[in-house]
Amino acid sequence: MSFNATVASAAHESASQLYANVDFASLSWLEQLWMQWYIRIDNPIIATGLMSFLLHEIVYFGRSIPWIIIDAIPYFRKWKLQPNKIPTPQEQWECTKQVLFSHFTIELPAIWLFHPLAESLGMQTYQVPFPSWQTMLPQILFFFAFEDMFHYFAHQALHTSILYKHIHKLHHKYSAPFGLAAEYAHPAEVFILGTGTLAGPILYCLFTQNLHILTVYVWIVLRLFQAIDAHSGYDFPWSLQHILPFWSGAEHHDFHHMAFTNNYSTSFRWCDRIFGTDDKYRAYRKKIDAQKAAMKGKSKAERAIAEQQLLAEIEAEGQRAEAEVEARAEGKIKAQ
Repeated sequence: MSFNATVASAAHESASQLYANVDFASLSWLEQLWMQWYIRIDNPIIATGLMSFLLHEIVYFGRSIPWIIIDAIPYFRKWKLQPNKIPTPQEQWECTKQVLFSHFTIELPAIWLFHPLAESLGMQTYQVPFPSWQTMLPQILFFFAFEDMFHYFAHQALHTSILYKHIHKLHHKYSAPFGLAAEYAHPAEVFILGTGTLAGPILYCLFTQNLHILTVYVWIVLRLFQAIDAHSGYDFPWSLQHILPFWSGAEHHDFHHMAFTNNYSTSFRWCDRIFGTDDKYRAYRKKIDAQKAAMKGKSKAERAIAEQQLLAEIEAEGQRAEAEVEARAEGKIKAQ
């Protein structure tokens, strides 16, 4: 059978028939494992759905665990963006329960339905060999750019009064986010923002008919790493934003949680700079630089006190901004 078989025909053939014309000897070990997975499950839809969900859970919680460990070690506090706000075990557990609820109620059904949709658009799933990295790289870069723009506008919409009060407020429970909280959100928000993650590959495949789901998996892994690291609350000297100045990172997104406004993007800083939604953030950075210059020669304790005072001022401004949004929501509800 041709590798361009549609999902309708693939669903009625055994996995061994799907690979009838494959030269096994020419495959890499990973391609052989991929093929064995589909043969063992013997149903492309179930095999893809199960692999997709397991990949998401393993990567999400696997990447979150190191941040849980780091939060428990005082040595790393010097790189903590809000050093006086360390998540407690109870907060970590409450966060995990909400994340799992969203994963099983929103993400699992979406992931399970992805195979039929993907193949109906011409995406390759069970097929081997895999595309080359030269093919995958520009596709992944497009997904990053598309998702970042989608997230920017969707995130801003979630900060409007009604949507914030009833949906996005849950994600802002923690003014000092931590790794596990990357997907700590209302199920509706998980669906809305998750659309940006999947819409890029879907649209790309729709117009090009040239996309393998392995490329989507690489994109999902990188996107999860980005989201979790952005919520980690730590800014290390080796963090990516110090290598790529246009990268968002934890330092950029932590300000959003602390100040409530500004910095709506995910991966990059471009949209916030273009549309002027980083003005308060840039003013804050100037204050930080001025404070460091003024505190030269001061003791570590004095510098820590000055830093905490500045953080408290920014958080207080954020609390006022949040209260204003919620007050507008209450006004609209009463007027209806």
